[in-house]
Formats: sequence, C-alpha cells, structure tokens
Amino acid sequence: MNALAATPEIYLDHISKTFARPGGGETFRAVEDLTLSIAPGELVALLGKTGCGKSTIFNMIAGLGAPSAGQVLVQGRDPFREFDLFRGKIAIVFQSDRLLPWRTAIGNVELGLDMLDVPREPRREQAQSWLERLGLKGHEHDYPHALSGGMRQRVAIARAFATNAPILLCDEPFSALDEHTAQRLRDEFVALVRQNRKTAVFITHSISEALQVGDRIGVLRRPARIAYDVRLSGADEHPAIRQRIQEILAE
Repeated sequence: MNALAATPEIYLDHISKTFARPGGGETFRAVEDLTLSIAPGELVALLGKTGCGKSTIFNMIAGLGAPSAGQVLVQGRDPFREFDLFRGKIAIVFQSDRLLPWRTAIGNVELGLDMLDVPREPRREQAQSWLERLGLKGHEHDYPHALSGGMRQRVAIARAFATNAPILLCDEPFSALDEHTAQRLRDEFVALVRQNRKTAVFITHSISEALQVGDRIGVLRRPARIAYDVRLSGADEHPAIRQRIQEILAE
C-alpha cells in the first residue's frame, strides 16, 4: 500500500495546548494550531529547539495529555479519552533507558509482555529473540548496573519492539550516548522500524540525527507549529535541507 494514500495512523488536527503559569495570571502556550498527518509505516522526525513544545506533542500522541483545542487521533481514536484501548498498541523509548534495576536485561524486556498478560514461555522466547537481534546475546542475565549506556538503551529498544506495538514514540532516545554509539544505534533502529513496518515518531533537537533517522522531517517553531515539512528521498538533497532547517531555526 502506498503510505501517502493510506488513512493516517496519527493525525493532529489544528491542536493547541496551553498551561497555566504557577501563581495564576497568563497562560503559557506550548502548541499553536498544529496540524500533522502521519501515514502507516512512516518514520517522522520532529525537530526543534529545546522548549519548542516537542515533548508536549509527544505526550498528547501517547495519550498522556489532551489538547486545549483541536483533536488528536491515533488509529482514528482519541488516545487520551480512550487510553486503555491503546494498551499494547503504542511503545515508547525515552531519553533515559528507564530500566528497572532489580530486573535483569531479559526481565526488563519481558516487562511490557508481562503487562500484556503474555504467558511465561512465549514471553521469555520473545524477549530472548529481541535481545539477540539487538546484539545482547550473552547479557540476558546481566543487571542494568553491569551494562554500558549503549547496551542499556539496546535493552530499552528491545523492550519496545518485543510488544509488537504498531506505533513507536521515541523522545531523544540516543541523546545521552556518545556519538559513535548513537550513530550505530540510530542505523539499527531505523532498519528495525522498516523491517517490522512500524509507524514511528522520533523527537530530536539535532539536524544530523533527523536527517539520519527520518523518512520525513517536521521542523517546529515555538510555540510548536510546523514551519517546514519535508520528505527525504536521497542523501544528495541533505545539504540543501540542512541549510533550510538552519535558516528556520535561526529565525
């Protein structure tokens, strides 16, 4: 199926989000009249400066908050009002790995499957399979404190993919890693998203990362609204796109 012609997997329809400032008075507008359509199988990088509203958008897609105006639809449903419906349909990779220190690597990967009531044997097999795919064979029974930062984030990625959720939300998942490790993990992550036909939203503040990861890049201005939406078709166009993004972010 042509992804561009498909019904949107994620649709943000003229959404705005305001927050009350501490002590009352004026409200803070984090998102302003933002419309964004993401088709099944797209990997969209949302790029913007720190504080531009990226995480607010992320939270609304995840069902962790509702827009003040407009509508958020994921698979045609409201993820905030129907939060329980999305159990097992959305997986999240955070900036920090958020591993449970008292669980081994395989125990952490099993966590989402456990919450979905997957029986013990297939749960263990699924977790083992994803650890091996992420290059962690032999580290199944290591606890998080014994793993490097890159290995811990691999466990977090394995945990997200193990649930077989069709939608992945990633909030700057490689920003805490050294660039060499981050670059390798980005490549592996993109390959896994495409091989497994996931729809993914990838939050970043790095132009280079957005160019490496995205099928498409949405550049945000503050308060969050789409200033530039570009689909990537080849590396030869990256210099011109990079320059345009830099111009927008400098405005």
